Order: sequence, then C-alpha cells, then structure tokens
Amino acid sequence: MKIKVTVIQDSPVFFDKEATLKKIEQLIKKHTATGSELIVFPESFVPGYPRGFMFGTKVGSRIEAGRDMYATYHKHSFDLDNDLHRIEQLATDHNTYIVLGVTERKAIHGTLYCSMLYISPKVGLLGIHRKIKPTGFERIIWGEAGGEGLVTFHTDIGKLGGLICWENYMPEARMAMYKKGVEIYIAPTADARDNWTATMQHIALEGRCFVLGCNQFFTKSMYTKEHQALAIDEPEMMCRGGSVIVGPNGKILAGPLFDKAGALTVTIDLEEITRNKLDFDAIGHYARPDIFTFYVKDQPDMKKEEHDA
Repeated sequence: MKIKVTVIQDSPVFFDKEATLKKIEQLIKKHTATGSELIVFPESFVPGYPRGFMFGTKVGSRIEAGRDMYATYHKHSFDLDNDLHRIEQLATDHNTYIVLGVTERKAIHGTLYCSMLYISPKVGLLGIHRKIKPTGFERIIWGEAGGEGLVTFHTDIGKLGGLICWENYMPEARMAMYKKGVEIYIAPTADARDNWTATMQHIALEGRCFVLGCNQFFTKSMYTKEHQALAIDEPEMMCRGGSVIVGPNGKILAGPLFDKAGALTVTIDLEEITRNKLDFDAIGHYARPDIFTFYVKDQPDMKKEEHDA
C-alpha cells in the first residue's frame, strides 16, 4: 500500500491560538491539494513550544510575573472541548489524517500536557498520546502521563504510533510502539541538533518502520516584542528545524530540512516494511522471548478505526 505523507516544518503564531488554528487550516488545504493523505505537525504547534522562557521560576520560588505568563500560555493552549471539532472538520473536509502536536489543557484542572492528537477523516479523534516524561525545564509547565497514553491505531493508511521528542530516547517506550507493530512512527520534536537525524534513522532501523520526524522552524523575531524581552539570552535562530522522513532500512527519504520553513512530502510503500524485516525484526525473529519479557502497565490495545463510529 502506497501513501503520500507530509511533515510540516513551520512556526505557529505564538501565544495566539486563533491565528495558529487558521494557519493550520491554510497548511492543510495547501498540502491536501497535492494529495497528502497524512499530515504531521511539530511538537506543541498550538500554541507554540515555549523555548527560552523561565515562567518566573527557580528552585524554591516563583514570581507573580511567571504565574501571569503561565496563565496566558494556559489560555491559548488547545482545549479539546472547544478546539477539537475544527481539526476534525478539516480532516473530514480534506480527506486526510492529521497528527497535531499541542499543549493541551483539560477542563477539570490547571495542569497542561504536551500531547499528540491523532485525527481520522472518517471517525475524528482516534486518541491522544500525552508525553510521559517532559525533559528538563519542561517539567515546570507540563504534567506527566502514564502508560494509558502509549496509544497506537490501526487505520486505513497503516498502523500509526509514536513518541514526542526525547521520549524517543527511552528504549522501553520505543519497544512499546514496536510491540504493537507500528508501521508509521511519528516523532514530533523540539530538538534541532544535527544528531537528531541519527536518532530518527536508528528508530527506523530498530523498528523496521517509516519514521516521520517533525520540528518547528522558529526565530526569536517571530515572538512579540514582549516575549522577545523574556527570551533575551536566546539567539535569533531559536530552532533550525531538521524535519526528516526515513524508510524502514534507515535510508533518508526526505530532508533533513534546516534553517527555513517548509514541508517534506514523500510517497511511502508499506510493503517495504515486510521486505526489510527479512534482515531484522525486533518483535519477531530477533525478539528472544525465551530470554526477555516485556510488559507495559496500562498500555491500551491498538485501536481499530471503526468506520461506523
């Protein structure tokens, strides 16, 4: 089965959810016009990855200005109750699957989550992966999810799953994806280092899957003047990008794309996964269940896309 996939490397309109949602609409219309069946957006595209901000915190204390900034970030974060229907409608109207990185707020409490939404053109929201371990200072603003967030989906375009940013360095989290037989592994990130490309290639080789690595392109001047002042020590080039698409043999199919906004589009053939499992199969003839056991607490079974939902 051949599928046309696109990863978006662009910037949100930071701290402006409405403008960012409109930009998402424009990008989806543009790339579905050329036949893309799956479109992937970077980590926390809504309302933006808060690079360079301290939120007024240090060990042992917080300040009111930091609380004010958190409240603003919270206000513009993605609300499933009010915002999801717009993305679901886009998926339906343009007959495309959408994987969207958001900072998610939940109605019943104030904690935010770094989330990846999987949306089908047929049934709407398939499910949500919430980051199980925010990295470094991210822990100040994002909560941690549990095994229930290690979701995978069997869809008309293949078996989808993935992890966000440095979760991809967690061997057990990767194996949780492989054990479900993921074919299209989606990895939105904020890591723009050159060696991130090697990580994406390693995962493709290890899991014998297609890997879609997706990052923002962002400069400090894209912030408002107010927010530039809060990130005063950051360089102008805050995130170079580095989006990449890799095949199940580790070969780079597109990218890495650096130092500009853009998109990568490739037609992938899922048959290549089976062909490359001749050499290595982490859950098959290389698994050695006589030696190793593997268990993930609370991980759900792969969800089948139900057309009559």
